[in-house]
Amino acid sequence: MKLFMLMNLPMGFIAGLKIIEINSEKVSISVPYKFINKNPFRSMYFAVQSMAAELTSGILALLEVLQTEKPVSMLVLNMKASFTKKVRTKVVFTCNDGIKIKETIARSIATNEGQTAEVVSVGIDKNGDKVAEFVFTWTFKPKK
Repeated sequence: MKLFMLMNLPMGFIAGLKIIEINSEKVSISVPYKFINKNPFRSMYFAVQSMAAELTSGILALLEVLQTEKPVSMLVLNMKASFTKKVRTKVVFTCNDGIKIKETIARSIATNEGQTAEVVSVGIDKNGDKVAEFVFTWTFKPKK
């Protein structure tokens, strides 16, 4: 995993992202609170949280795209975020929308048109408190 991060997502490697759980329906990724991840307000920088949150849904999408019989392109079309608490501990981001992603990709292949899916990634700190919620709109389109 460290080699994958270093080669494909070097900022994730530097930030210390780690996959905690991965299956076809759910991905959880942790990110530590450390010097390189903090902002001037002594909390975790929002971009680090965004990277971890996006990766949870991105892994689900990539795993599904790699299993399709037809090549499919994928891209984040939009992102919304809300932050409910300052992050000063390790955070685990989880996306449980693997089935929604799978269905959207299947619909895209069946219709031969681009389709979108809104998926959610929630960040929970080590105290069990929700610290952030991200909504990513992924677009999937069969390649011609």
